[in-house]
Amino acid sequence: MFNALVVEKDDDGKTSASVQQIGLDRLPEGDVTIAVEYSTVNYKDGLCVGTGGGLVRNYPHVPGIDFAGTVETSDDPRYKTGDKVVLTGWRVGEAYWGGYSQKARVKADWLVPLPDGLDTRQAMAVGTAGFTAMLAVMALEDHGIKDGPVLVTGAAGGVGSVATAILANLGHEVAGVTGRPETANYIKSLGASQIVAREELNETVKRPLEAEIWGGCVDAVGGEMLARLLGQIKYGGSVAAVGLAGGAGLPATVIPFLLRGVNLLGIDSVMQPYDSRVRAWARIAKDLPMNKLDAMVQPAVLSDLPQIGDDILKGQVKGRVVVDVNA
Repeated sequence: MFNALVVEKDDDGKTSASVQQIGLDRLPEGDVTIAVEYSTVNYKDGLCVGTGGGLVRNYPHVPGIDFAGTVETSDDPRYKTGDKVVLTGWRVGEAYWGGYSQKARVKADWLVPLPDGLDTRQAMAVGTAGFTAMLAVMALEDHGIKDGPVLVTGAAGGVGSVATAILANLGHEVAGVTGRPETANYIKSLGASQIVAREELNETVKRPLEAEIWGGCVDAVGGEMLARLLGQIKYGGSVAAVGLAGGAGLPATVIPFLLRGVNLLGIDSVMQPYDSRVRAWARIAKDLPMNKLDAMVQPAVLSDLPQIGDDILKGQVKGRVVVDVNA
């Protein structure tokens, strides 16, 4: 028997989450069984734990959209007992039982070997948010980052924190956007040289083109903020868009794309090909300064997760929440 955070739905459609003891026979089918060591809390986890959020189709359910741990049994020759592995994506924690459990069973194709230079706790200090941030940085690099500050929206959040640290470590000047003045020192500690108040970018777009300011952007917010900043990107620059916290709408025109050649790059971390996942994790181990991880991390245990799920939906969580599932 082992512990897992199980979300259930009653006859009235209300969901509740509690730590329960379950057996291996409750786990879904898969090629590899993992002793989970750490998971994290992401926005989707908040939806699953707090309200169901339309993401969970079948109950009971174990959330947790990522995890890192040690292989216990494997039917796949690529993974042997004792191997350290990490998993992000593939709708784990949404359509498939996830990381808020001391044991997990998944398809081998969903796993990636933990790269040298990272342990399982560090991997989850990075987690899906940091993995997504690295994909965004790689996309900007592929299209060429222009001279000038690189803007990171939602810079105090999971994606924004890691993107800020990576970009600064690579030598870029970083401007971090936040709506919480109390997080300014935290964002600067990650390497940002400039803080931009969210209000400055939340105004309704009045002109499709403004002064060229940003050499590139990692946008973890979307909505009106994304529409506004598109008109401030330098000629030929790119925006890697990774989040919808500000809404799925884009009240913008085609003018930034036609007259300034701005590239809007959509980043989806869910179903990345294996080679792309391996490359991104190798870059994380190489280019993310490990001394910055501790400043990002808020520790948690399974019983904390219902409250933290509510907090993350309210935008009250700073950095990365790392869940020690065995504590």
